[in-house]
Amino acid sequence: MTTARPVREARPRIEPWQDPDAVPFVRIQGVTKTFGEVYAVDNVTLDIFKGEFFALLGPSGCGKSTLLRILAGLERPTSGRVLIDGQDMTDVPPWRRPVNMMFQSYALFPHLSVRKNIAFGLEQERLPRAEIAERVAEVVRLVHLEGLEDRKPDQLSGGQKQRVALARALVKRPKVLLLDEPLGALDKKLRDQTQLELVNIQDRLGLTFVIVTHDQEEAMTVGSRMAIMREGQIAQIGTPSEIYEYPASRFVAEFVGEVNLIEARFASVNGTTMRVRAPALGIEIVTDRPVPALPGEPLWVAVRPEKMSIAKTPPAETGYNCVEGEVFDIEYLGDVSVYHVRLDNGLFLRATEANKLRLIERPITWEDRVWLSWGPDASVVLKT
Repeated sequence: MTTARPVREARPRIEPWQDPDAVPFVRIQGVTKTFGEVYAVDNVTLDIFKGEFFALLGPSGCGKSTLLRILAGLERPTSGRVLIDGQDMTDVPPWRRPVNMMFQSYALFPHLSVRKNIAFGLEQERLPRAEIAERVAEVVRLVHLEGLEDRKPDQLSGGQKQRVALARALVKRPKVLLLDEPLGALDKKLRDQTQLELVNIQDRLGLTFVIVTHDQEEAMTVGSRMAIMREGQIAQIGTPSEIYEYPASRFVAEFVGEVNLIEARFASVNGTTMRVRAPALGIEIVTDRPVPALPGEPLWVAVRPEKMSIAKTPPAETGYNCVEGEVFDIEYLGDVSVYHVRLDNGLFLRATEANKLRLIERPITWEDRVWLSWGPDASVVLKT
C-alpha cells in the first residue's frame, strides 16, 4: 500500500520591506534641501533595503535628482540625515562614501580607451596593476564589452558608451550604485533591452541600485519598489503593481499609466461594496474597494482603460458601471488599440482592447455607438 505524501503549501515570499525585523540598508531621515526659498526636497523619509533596485520616479523638477545627489554626497541636506549600512553619511564627502554614480551624459574621457576609462577610478586609488587588470576584465565580461577594450569613446555606439559608464561605476564595487537617468539618450528598442540587462546585472551582483527616472515604464520594469515624487515630497511608495493597481491619489493615478478619472459623490457602503454617484455620467458606480467617506462627500473614481470592456451591445446589467457613447477616435498601437469614446454629454472615456487578430476590418470602428462597462473590482476610489 502506497502512502500519499503530504502536499507542502507554497509560502508567499516575504520581501525585506514586508519584514518588520529587517534593517534598511539606506535610510533617508527627514531630509530637506532648500535653494534660497525653494524646497527642492521637503522632509523626505525613505528606507531602501539591501539588494533592492529602487526607483525614484516623478516629473521634472520634483526633487528626485536632488535627492540622488544628496545620497551621493554631491549636495548637503539643509536638514536631516543619510545613513548607509548603519553609518551616518550626512557629513561624509562623496569620495569617501561607499557609493558610485552613473550619469545620463556618461562623462567618459574622450582621449582614453575603454579599458582606461573603466580603470580610471582604480588607478586613482593606486591599486596594484594586476588587481586593476583583473577587475576591469571582470566587468568587461559582465557588460559584454569584450573586443572593444582598446577603442576610444568616439568609436562606440550610444549603447556601448552606456555600458562603459556602467562598467566604470561597477568596477569600484560600491555598496550602492546610483543611476541618474542612465538610459535617457538611448532609442526605445535599445533602452528596453538595456533595462532588462541592468536588472540581470543587479540581480547577479546582489548590489543595491537606486535609479532616478521620469519614465514610468522604465521605473516599473527595473524597480522592485518605487517612490513617486511630487514637489519635493513623496506621494507614494510601493511595488510597481501596488502603485499601478492602488494609486493613493489622483496625481499618482494620472502619472503612472493611463487612467479614466470620474467625478463622483459617496452614496452608500455595505460591507466591501461601495456605491458612489457619478452625476456627469448619470450613473451609479459600484466598487469593491471602499474608502471611508461621508454622505455626499466628493470623490474620484479611477478606472484603467484596459479594465473597461467595449461592445456594440449593452451588457446584461446596465444599472451601474456602464455608459453609452460614440467612438470618436482610435489609436492603433500594434498590440493594442485605444478607443476614445465620446459620451452624449461631451465627456470622453478610453478603453483599451488587445489586438488578438489581424485587423482587416474592425469589429468596432469610428462613429459606432458602443457601451463601456467595468466590474466592481476594476475601479479605485480616491479622495484627493
